[in-house]
Amino acid sequence: MLIKRLHESTGQRLQAAGILESAREAELLLEEALGLDRAHLYLDGATEIPAQALAKLEAWLVRRCAREPLAYIIGEQEFWSLSFRVTPAVLIPRPETELLVEAALMVATTAAPPFRGPLLDVGTGSGAIAVALARELPEALIYAVDRSPAALEVAQANAIRHGVADRVRFIATDLLGGVRPGRMFPLVVSNPPYVAREILPDLQPEVREFEPRLALDGGPEGLAIIRRFPALLKAALAPGGWFFMEIGADQQTAVLDLFRATPFLEQIEVRSDFAGLPRVFQARRHGESTCRAAQRADRRA
Repeated sequence: MLIKRLHESTGQRLQAAGILESAREAELLLEEALGLDRAHLYLDGATEIPAQALAKLEAWLVRRCAREPLAYIIGEQEFWSLSFRVTPAVLIPRPETELLVEAALMVATTAAPPFRGPLLDVGTGSGAIAVALARELPEALIYAVDRSPAALEVAQANAIRHGVADRVRFIATDLLGGVRPGRMFPLVVSNPPYVAREILPDLQPEVREFEPRLALDGGPEGLAIIRRFPALLKAALAPGGWFFMEIGADQQTAVLDLFRATPFLEQIEVRSDFAGLPRVFQARRHGESTCRAAQRADRRA
C-alpha cells in the first residue's frame, strides 16, 4: 500500500473510533511506525510500505482504536521540549503541568546566590517535573518521591536519558516517609492525584481505562492527598520556601480555604492555565530564606 493511501485510511479509522485529533494522531502513528518525519510523510506519499511496517502500524492502530493512549503505544511523550519514556505505570505528562515547572523556575532562577536546592518533587510519576527542573537548574539537587516502584523505574530511566541522574534522587515512599527527618526544602512541587473519585467513571476511556488509578484518584472531591500537604509542608518546607502544586479546575475555593487556614503560609494564590482555568496553587512559608540569611550574615561580617 502507498503511504498516501495508508495515511488517509488511518485517519478515517481513528475518526470512526471517536479519536478527536484523528488527523494529527494518524500522522504520529505513521511517523513512528515508518521511521519518517512529517515532511517525508507527505513527500514520499507514492512510496510503497514494507510488510513489516504495515504489520506494526496495524497492531498499533488496533490498540489506539480501542482507546489506548497514543503515548503508551509509542512509549514516548513530549514535555518541556524533552522526550520522556512513558508506560502504563505512570501518568502521561500534560502541557498544563509545564505551568508548574515555569512557576517553580521563576522562584529558583531569581534566587541569589544561584539556587542549589535541595528541591522536593512529591509524586514524581514519570519524573517529568523533576527532570525538567534538573535540566534548567544545573546546580540543584532534587529529591523525587513516589509510592509506585514501577513509576520510579520509569522516572530513573528518564533521568538517565536526559543526563541528570546524578542530581535526582528517587525515593519509594508515601509523601515524606523515606525522606530524612528534619531535612528542609526551599522549594517543594507536586502534581498529586486530584481527580474526585466520584467522577472517575466519567473520564475519557484513555484516562479511565488505561492511566494508573493511583496517580488519578484523589479520593472524595479529589482532596484526600491535598489535605495532607499542610502537615507535610510544616515538616519539610524551609522558612521563606515556596510550594507549587497542580490542582483541578474546580478545586480553587476548597484549596485556598484549606491553605489560608494554615498559619505559617503566606502569598497564597492560584495561577490559571492556558484555557483560563485555575491550575497551579502557590504559597510561601513565613520567614527568611536560608540564601537571604546567608547574604545578610556576609554583609554583617
